[in-house]
Amino acid sequence: MKPHASLLVELAIPILALSVVTLVGVAIVKTSRRRDLTWFAGGAVLWLLASALLAQSGVLASYESLPPRFLLLMLPSLGLPLVLAFSRVGRALEGELPLGAIVLFQGFRFPLELVMHRAAQEGTMPPQMAFSGYNFDIVTGVSALIVGSLALLGRAPRWLIWAWNALGTTTLVTILAIAVASLPQFAAFGSEPARLNTWIAYFPFVWLPAGLVGSAVLGHVILWRRLWSHAMRGRALEAIS
Repeated sequence: MKPHASLLVELAIPILALSVVTLVGVAIVKTSRRRDLTWFAGGAVLWLLASALLAQSGVLASYESLPPRFLLLMLPSLGLPLVLAFSRVGRALEGELPLGAIVLFQGFRFPLELVMHRAAQEGTMPPQMAFSGYNFDIVTGVSALIVGSLALLGRAPRWLIWAWNALGTTTLVTILAIAVASLPQFAAFGSEPARLNTWIAYFPFVWLPAGLVGSAVLGHVILWRRLWSHAMRGRALEAIS
């Protein structure tokens, strides 16, 4: 049964998901060919529609099976951004976007965490998945706005970008682990309905992992590639000199 949620939560998650995916499309327009944008837009629309249909069909809301049917959602949500990040389009994003813009992109996690906190207060989402529980991803969202702005101004040392990306990756992995551990098959935080992660099996909440988590993964991988490539170039120059 779909959990009750306020209109704010019902609208904020799909609006955020569509906005963030659109931002990725804008970045592709700036760095790649128009044909690449067409492929990305078509793939993104198909994936968001597919995830919505999975949720509407009730497939994801069946919790008896092992492995969990949640994997039907999470494997593409994590795999597709990795494919994009290591494609020609990903190389263009990594090489041509300003470093600060890549960091600032993750600022969407700040309003997302506020919405998730509201969902937890309403009983829509398990409390352990909010920043009032064990999810500290709001720190990544807030710090992205600060560190990204400093980077755009040329005032962020390289070590700070490395540290920030490590922090953001850690908080993202942590909330993913909490989400999986909170599934009814595992019930690591308690078996009471209020502490089980069932809400993401329903639309529009399914777009949180399908659209927003995937976008966060893409941003971190692009930034890791950027930092690593610069480090390798620096070592090559040192070796030549």
